[in-house]
Amino acid sequence: MRILTLLSLIIVIISCGDVRNNHSLPILGNSIYTESDTTFHTVGQFRLVNQDSAIVTNESFSDKIYIADFFFTSCPTTCPKMNTQLLRVYEKIEDSNDVSILSHTIDPDYDSVAVLKEYAFNLGVTAPVWHFVTGEKDSIYALAETYLVMADEDPDAPGGYIHSGAFLLVDKERRIRGVYDGLEPVQVDILLKDIDLLRKEYE
Repeated sequence: MRILTLLSLIIVIISCGDVRNNHSLPILGNSIYTESDTTFHTVGQFRLVNQDSAIVTNESFSDKIYIADFFFTSCPTTCPKMNTQLLRVYEKIEDSNDVSILSHTIDPDYDSVAVLKEYAFNLGVTAPVWHFVTGEKDSIYALAETYLVMADEDPDAPGGYIHSGAFLLVDKERRIRGVYDGLEPVQVDILLKDIDLLRKEYE
């Protein structure tokens, strides 16, 4: 049932965006159209702390493209597989100044700054482009909804939490431009190409 719900959500997200072509990516989520303007769905406001104890807000990405995901360090199933794929993205952007990765823990009670620091170190992440962030649990769950994905506690799920395995491509205006299955290498291949496509929009 959860898998069907996630698939249905992705279908809805795609249907709410513009049609993709070879020159630009869709803008996903519900848009509000008036005679004079269009208001696009955007990621919500946040104030979080990363593995280096630095405050991370929307303004931290004001002139950057970024890839967002949700995880927890003690995740026994999907998160290690997702991180394997995100490391491919990291390798592509680690010397960049216009693209970042933002990984939100959904278990902030356990995932302290120190735990996130060790987690990043064990992954081999040293460049400042990949932020592992923590904050208030309810705020993180509410933020996930603005990314059009789910994150919540679930005692029946492995590790006690349920979350989307999606990677979200976010543009410089906080608009979601792509949703990718973080467990599928082919989907991440598409993400890597879409990063370059989105970069070209800002040239």
